[in-house]
Amino acid sequence: MEFRKAAYSDINCIMEIIMQAQAYLSAQGINQWQNNYPNIDVIKKDIDDKDSYVLLKDEKIVGTAAVSFKGEKNYQLIYSGKWIGNNEYAVIHRIAIDSYNKGLGLSSGIIKSIEEMCLSKAVYSIRVDTHKENLSMQRMLQKNSFQYCGIIHLADKSERIAFEKIIGTVLK
Repeated sequence: MEFRKAAYSDINCIMEIIMQAQAYLSAQGINQWQNNYPNIDVIKKDIDDKDSYVLLKDEKIVGTAAVSFKGEKNYQLIYSGKWIGNNEYAVIHRIAIDSYNKGLGLSSGIIKSIEEMCLSKAVYSIRVDTHKENLSMQRMLQKNSFQYCGIIHLADKSERIAFEKIIGTVLK
């Protein structure tokens, strides 16, 4: 498997995976990734910002994620808890796996690749948020040793539950 930066030529594959995830969340009654989000403009911005990545299996894109090392303004305030670390961190957004490849541990593969990327940059914290009803995402995060930290609010005031994982070093 290969985890690499996404290119404009990957947009159709990324959007197909995003649309599958949107349909899955909708079918589960989860109000996350609905109302035309994320859309092609969001993915193009991720690529422009060099934050978009794809996971390839047998040379086919089977997963996608956005990874940023620029901080996250929505993480400045956290309620009913606190972040574990206070140092620089990576943020994972828009992680999704192709519907035909679910259950193979590919999300964990993406997390492992992001951890390696973080260690190569001497960044020892990864943060992520999800909808409180997105239990499959929460299970995946817990399986990969992320810890629940509290509640954050998005720009539209909707609540998300926040997780963090400290990697590769003793917490300072």
